[in-house]
Amino acid sequence: MIAEFELFIGIDWSGAKGSSHSGIAVSEAGVGCAVPSIIPPPVDERSWSRTSVMLYLIKRSVEKKILAGIDFAFCYPFTDENTYFPGMKDAPSSAQGLWALIDRINTDATDLYGGLIWRNPQFASYYNAPGNKGFLFRSRRRQTEIAARPIKSPSPTFNCVGPAGVGTGSLAGMRMLHKLESQACRWPIENNTDASLTLVEIFPSFYFSLAGVKPIKGNHARLDMLNKALAFYGSNSLPNGFVPKGPDFDEADALISSAAIRALSVKQKVWNIPSCAIQEGWIFGVECANNLI
Repeated sequence: MIAEFELFIGIDWSGAKGSSHSGIAVSEAGVGCAVPSIIPPPVDERSWSRTSVMLYLIKRSVEKKILAGIDFAFCYPFTDENTYFPGMKDAPSSAQGLWALIDRINTDATDLYGGLIWRNPQFASYYNAPGNKGFLFRSRRRQTEIAARPIKSPSPTFNCVGPAGVGTGSLAGMRMLHKLESQACRWPIENNTDASLTLVEIFPSFYFSLAGVKPIKGNHARLDMLNKALAFYGSNSLPNGFVPKGPDFDEADALISSAAIRALSVKQKVWNIPSCAIQEGWIFGVECANNLI
């Protein structure tokens, strides 16, 4: 049985230091084919903070039943080594345990920042972090990233440097997942999609690529290309003159994500994923990607 949602939210995320992030963008799409809309940050904030995003999700979930996609890796590879941290004694063996660990190590960092883990001698060696490439860092891949490869594969989750480095945002995101315990279904680690808020992992570049739009050098942010991708997901077009904002055209990523999860959520195949996803997470829409739409 497929869960029915009333609102679809796409969030382009940031793991950067500080508490005001121009790289965060939020989009909402209602049921049907209406074009998604960009949601501005709270009136007292110039840009979104991660904490404000979390509070916004909680507030909206009181009003509507929400499927929200957020652009970070919900977990680390596990299947390849049967552990998140190879060689470490007493390493966490569940996603919830991993989230709690990362939140505990970074408890003194503001706005859910997760980079304090790079200072921890027990864990730093596993990361490719700013100024320090750990000697245990390897390009490990989750099963969802392997499955996504024919369309578009993301950067390794332990990579925390460079424009494609998903790791920093994932650290901050895992802290948020931990704090939303009992307030959201954190899919697919949890499967109670009857909850008023269901969170899923998204990868905007995957959605653009699946729609036949190459997300390189800002091509996906051109209005004609953005509308082409939106149409692929059954959405009406953005108005003439619309220009997506953000240092990396982040609003374009948020818009396509809300349209994509709206379209994909009604496909039973999307929800039928391998059991490894309970420990590794899963990018929403990757399963049987070529046959989803």
